[in-house]
Amino acid sequence: MKNLKLFPLVGGFAENKDKARDIRVQEIIPVLEKGQNLILDFEKVDSITQSFAHALLSDLIRNYGIDVLDRISFANCNETVSKIIEIVVDYMQ
Repeated sequence: MKNLKLFPLVGGFAENKDKARDIRVQEIIPVLEKGQNLILDFEKVDSITQSFAHALLSDLIRNYGIDVLDRISFANCNETVSKIIEIVVDYMQ
């Protein structure tokens, strides 16, 4: 299982959807393709935009199916981050 700390990549406010896409393509997909599970660690990330979460997760759900979320854990999410992730996941179902 890989633990991917997002704060060093996005800072305290994750808003850049291009950065989210890069994280998805360069970090998340290779882990999933190896058959490994992944922890997305949001420690120190105070907030994310819906567009960031959508760019990070929607293609994964579209390409791998909703069950891909069984292989991805979300750690250290505050209430704001959790709600935005929930909105995006609900939208994709």
